[in-house]
Amino acid sequence: MGANGRGLLPSDLGHGRARFQAWRQQRARGERIPQALWALAVSLTKTHGVSRTSAALGLDYYSLKKRTASAALPPRPSDPAFVELTAPVMVARQCRVELDNGSGATMRVQLVGYDIADIEALARGFWGVR
Repeated sequence: MGANGRGLLPSDLGHGRARFQAWRQQRARGERIPQALWALAVSLTKTHGVSRTSAALGLDYYSLKKRTASAALPPRPSDPAFVELTAPVMVARQCRVELDNGSGATMRVQLVGYDIADIEALARGFWGVR
């Protein structure tokens, strides 16, 4: 009978089962499964799947599935506690423009970092010139 037949387990799964049985025989009542054994179980799921591994090792399917899913996520990089952003040094053109349309309406604008086309468009809009 091959490794996939009934009653026989692949060698790595059999070794994992033996380690779990040894731990169960010596553990104190209510003691949680050690991380090393959980890590072994998760690594076995990569080869044999969650269902077969949980059955062979005597583990709860959903607990093993949850641990396998969380192990598959990439580790989250630690976020920096503080990031200082310095203000960029702006060397920009500045100007102050005052427009009067002749009917009493006046507009004063201070521009920083402007383009000459911006001033022209502003004046055309204010005077209603197209």
